[in-house]
Amino acid sequence: MDSAEHGWVFGYGSLVNRATHDYPDARPARLTGWRRAWRLTDLRPAPFLTAVRAPGHAIDGLLAPVAAEAWPALDLREAGYERVDAAAMITHGLPGAPRIAVYAVPEAAHRPPAPSHAVRLSYLDAVVQGYLAEFGEAGAQAFFETTDGWDTPILDDRAAPLYPRHCALSRHERAFVDAQLARLSAQMQQAE
Repeated sequence: MDSAEHGWVFGYGSLVNRATHDYPDARPARLTGWRRAWRLTDLRPAPFLTAVRAPGHAIDGLLAPVAAEAWPALDLREAGYERVDAAAMITHGLPGAPRIAVYAVPEAAHRPPAPSHAVRLSYLDAVVQGYLAEFGEAGAQAFFETTDGWDTPILDDRAAPLYPRHCALSRHERAFVDAQLARLSAQMQQAE
């Protein structure tokens, strides 16, 4: 996808939470042939979400418009990801045939999970808060069901969030996240 053109980005993680960005006119969409996964790479200190190809599966997210001059800043935010043309895989209500990208970590950059590298709960909280707001509890539940890698440890950093775009959760949102992690038997680690 050419960075010199206006286009759209499909967000399936923190970009679903409108509090983490300033893209106006974001709208729900579905990416087919993909799932989400927690991945560790050499590019970041903690595992983060990526889209992975998975025929027969689909994930919900938000489409956000990206002006031609805004692609470099978005590429910087999504450092460690590769921008992939996804227009043919997105179900949306946009007119015409818009250019749509999804960011995914290249398969060669994936590393096996390591106990010393845990998902930041402050990151997960921001993602789930977005799904609750956009898709309700059923959609947030679907987020957990369409994401792999829940055997990756979760670092409880809520008291001192490490994720730069962390969001304060309501009591209900916190309880929802905690209940889902308990259901998945996630291995929780306490931040020091």
